[in-house]
Amino acid sequence: MPTKSEDYKADQIQVLEGLEAVRKRPAMYIGSTGEAGLHHLVYEVVDNSVDEAMNGHCDTIEIILHSDGSCSVKDNGRGIPIDNHPQHKVPAVEIVMTKLHAGGKFDSDTYKVSGGLHGVGVSVVNALSLWTKVEIHRGGGIYTQSYKRGNIDSKLKKIGSGEDSGTTVRFKPDKSIFETIDL
Repeated sequence: MPTKSEDYKADQIQVLEGLEAVRKRPAMYIGSTGEAGLHHLVYEVVDNSVDEAMNGHCDTIEIILHSDGSCSVKDNGRGIPIDNHPQHKVPAVEIVMTKLHAGGKFDSDTYKVSGGLHGVGVSVVNALSLWTKVEIHRGGGIYTQSYKRGNIDSKLKKIGSGEDSGTTVRFKPDKSIFETIDL
């Protein structure tokens, strides 16, 4: 017998903040917690690099499945912006990696075409990973930031200099989320 509407009350409505919703209901974002969902993580990071290529900013994408079960995707695109966001006052990469519905794909001047889960892709990957590390080559500098289960583990820091540009995202899927973590 169906539940009466009187049994469905305001105190049953949950509001999940940040990436908490992704970790609680991952299949809503990536389809499943099985092998297909696991592979979806890789596709989301690759989609960002492909978007850079489709928009004329990148001509090389490298994907590595590491022996420790992590995956890295490296491109020679523009590199995720590292300057502080004018509204949020934190590095833009931090927003892209930790906030749903944040990214350059909402601005039609930044990306004329794009694929993937617009504005949630890499933040979802980050949320569903045991750890994520991003390395950005941009504006003559090399920068890095790390995350654990979607949360910031280290502040953005400059680790060197160089003339290349691009982004490397390396992540290890969280075995507490997935049925298998064999990529």
